[in-house]
Amino acid sequence: MRKWRVMAEKEELENQEEQVKQDEVLDKDEQKESTEPTWEDRYNEMNDKYVRLYSDFDNFRKRTIKEKADIINQAGSDLMKDLLTVLDDFERAIKANEKIEDVEAVKEGFRLVHHKFEGILLSKGLKPMEAQGEAFDAELHDAITNIPAPEESLKGKIVDVVEKGYFLKDKVLRYAKVVVGQ
Repeated sequence: MRKWRVMAEKEELENQEEQVKQDEVLDKDEQKESTEPTWEDRYNEMNDKYVRLYSDFDNFRKRTIKEKADIINQAGSDLMKDLLTVLDDFERAIKANEKIEDVEAVKEGFRLVHHKFEGILLSKGLKPMEAQGEAFDAELHDAITNIPAPEESLKGKIVDVVEKGYFLKDKVLRYAKVVVGQ
């Protein structure tokens, strides 16, 4: 009997060892499964990345729009600040011209204010467009009317400038309104 008991205990120990080995193999398989992301985990991760990237881009877009608006406002305020000096000159000229009888002094005052105003605009990149006697160019000029050319050499050219055109940093700001000879 003792032999049977020893054999049974030995067999039981072997079974237990085998069960432990099987449990270890199962644990390793479970660990592998737990470390490998499932499709749902991958989907959630990619979706999270997408949402974050979209939010970052949206914030970037809003920030650049705000920065552009700030730059435009700053540029406008700089121009207004410079033009205030011309407004001050006009106010002084109005006060000075109330009691003055010398017309030449009034004319000279207006010429000075005009020169100052023109200087400020030129310093900001404004440039007058020369059109008188030039060939008509639809990219630069706006033809109001055509008239018979007073001379043969003025056919297809600008005879009169009704309203001056201007460039702002080499881009047409206002087209010149002209009369073209035919």
